[in-house]
Amino acid sequence: METQKKRGIEGSELSPRSHYSKDIHFTAISPSIFQEISSNITSLKFALLLDRLTFSYHRTQFGLQLSACGCLQFAWPNYLDYQFPLSSISSIELVVGDVVLEVPGLEEILELIMEECAGLPLAIVVIAGSMRGVDDVNVWRNALAELGDRVKSVKDSNDEIFKRLRRELIECWIDEGIFDGLPRREAAYDRGHAIIDRLEKNFLLEKDSRPVGFGGYVERIPGAKMHDVVRDMAIISIGPEFGYMIKAGMNLVELPDEHGWVKDPKKLSLMENNILKVPFSLSPKCSTLSTLILSSNPNLSEIPESFFGEMLTLKVLDLSGTAIETLPNSISELKNLSTLRLQLCKKLKYLPSLANLKGLKKLDLHKAGIEVLPQGMEMLISLEYLDLLFCPNLKEIQTGILLNLSSLQYLAVCFLRETTIVRNLEEVARLKKLETLECNFDDIQHFNSFVNKFKDFQRAIAYSLVVGSAKDMLRRSKHELVITDCEIEEECIVLPNKLEDLWIMGLKNMGSSLSKIALLEKANELRMCYIRFCQEIECVLELDSSSSSSLLRCSVFDKLEELSLCKLPRLCELVRVEGEATPPHVFSNLKKLCLFQCSGIRKLLPLELLQTFQNLEQIEVVLCDQMEEIIASLDSDASSSDKFTFTFPKLRELRLVFLPQLKSICSAKGVMVCNSIEAIVIGQCPKLKRIPVQLPQLDNGQPSPPPHLKKIEIHEISKEWWESVEWDHPNAKNVLQPFLKY
Repeated sequence: METQKKRGIEGSELSPRSHYSKDIHFTAISPSIFQEISSNITSLKFALLLDRLTFSYHRTQFGLQLSACGCLQFAWPNYLDYQFPLSSISSIELVVGDVVLEVPGLEEILELIMEECAGLPLAIVVIAGSMRGVDDVNVWRNALAELGDRVKSVKDSNDEIFKRLRRELIECWIDEGIFDGLPRREAAYDRGHAIIDRLEKNFLLEKDSRPVGFGGYVERIPGAKMHDVVRDMAIISIGPEFGYMIKAGMNLVELPDEHGWVKDPKKLSLMENNILKVPFSLSPKCSTLSTLILSSNPNLSEIPESFFGEMLTLKVLDLSGTAIETLPNSISELKNLSTLRLQLCKKLKYLPSLANLKGLKKLDLHKAGIEVLPQGMEMLISLEYLDLLFCPNLKEIQTGILLNLSSLQYLAVCFLRETTIVRNLEEVARLKKLETLECNFDDIQHFNSFVNKFKDFQRAIAYSLVVGSAKDMLRRSKHELVITDCEIEEECIVLPNKLEDLWIMGLKNMGSSLSKIALLEKANELRMCYIRFCQEIECVLELDSSSSSSLLRCSVFDKLEELSLCKLPRLCELVRVEGEATPPHVFSNLKKLCLFQCSGIRKLLPLELLQTFQNLEQIEVVLCDQMEEIIASLDSDASSSDKFTFTFPKLRELRLVFLPQLKSICSAKGVMVCNSIEAIVIGQCPKLKRIPVQLPQLDNGQPSPPPHLKKIEIHEISKEWWESVEWDHPNAKNVLQPFLKY
């Protein structure tokens, strides 16, 4: 039996009547586990939650005498076998307490609520927690009504998760004024991350990541997700009586009429529907409305003048992802507006004057279709956030506008004409509160002009810069540069200071290696480098011990932590060594090495540089047709009887997929010591006959799994291959069988 105590709770955290409770997690169900439970809880009232069952069972199957106990049992989810030896009221009493039950008329409502929850553990826990201490029958009756509508959808989609990137979530909090009073956006982000961490620790949010990328590069950006039951329970707890009207994702095709609106709403969300239009006759009375979200209604194309007539307290307006072409002039009268989100409004052509919106802090026009900036922009003295990035029809920013936006902390803008760059840069450099700058340039020359003239890069400022055809940014680090589909020469790239992440994609005239780019020697803070579709590249580095300039340029990679090489047809080696001496620190901090579709390379890691790769955590080689060896062997290895040991003390993942010519990971006499390994993934490597990972040995000489191993994945290879592949010990496959996945 394997048990793991997750947390112990004493006192009244779960219930004023609880004297002791704890949460025990069992990794597997067995008769012995149920016998232990039965022997220890016969005198207690408790809730037993059996989560993620993959089989049907009966409560007597393992000898657990639930009828002798005070027990509420939940089974969830694959086979839903809900059983309630205690009454529904007792289950609420365990969490809420019995004081509330004395309220006349409440017991019947509670029983109906338990019926609606239908045994969903999370639903019961959340609603009980959110309603704890509430003794108003009307509030409970409203909770029952809303729960009835929502649990129906929950039962049909129990895995539905609402995902958001952390950045999006924190931006919403900033817009809502949660962090008002903090002097800088960086401080708001720090506070936001702390809140998300706290919500995750309390199981109201779950950790998540979302693949984001461009040009073949995919990065999993940290995010957060919320289970739909938690979301629905949260909506119930802030229902209409608090001024919230939330009808998001309900497939609405039209706005509710005025009778369907909450009285005096404060927050209104109609996002992610299919609303086609706003009726011209609709002018809802919303004298206290502060937030209106109509985003992600892709066919909403028009809003009449009268719609905003009685929304003078509006602070946040979100029309992102709609087909709107013009905004009504009544927007100009929303003098309390602090946030206007219009990103991805690709059909948007016209905005009315913003001169009266002196309290506007955020204007987001990312990827919008506007051709000219609205009048009155220079009057937005409170504006802290301005995003004009990737607006294909916007050709210039009029002189003087940026200069007047003295409160700007975040600026995203395209510089597409030489005259515009020169003029606007002088204004940008004078924005003393600027914390983050994101820019797009159409060619190298304009980019160089920008870097040469903008000396303010010496300041502690974050930047994301895109040169060429890329239409998005990863915001992976505080200092990143993306160069795509440009023609360059050796001396023509002027790199900004403090560069951490560098993407190079589709460059022409780049030369045979990065070592030939003289100005690269200034990128001494580089942490990540991604190279794709550069036809001339034959190697990443050329090391020549007789050339001081070569050694200086190679020193740029001393701090590099991640190197990704993608679709480089002429790449034949990672490092080309000339001369006897080898710089000791090249790649010494490299953690992640990835190769994808590099068809010319045969050997990955040169033996003479192997000691510099001691910090490697991940090796990934995919679709490299000619790859034969991961660790290059010497000709003398074949005749030697000595055993070679290659140590990778931090290697966590080894992924080798679609390598038809791969014959060996290292020489026949070599073994890899990597006790930190967590995952080995191998797929479509038919010529690979041996996996040289050395397993730790027990006192009796038998092998044991590496202490951190989680999985060995074999992709699209028959089980016969696994049976035939050799390991360093004849009993290794038996030991590793529990970790094997096909």
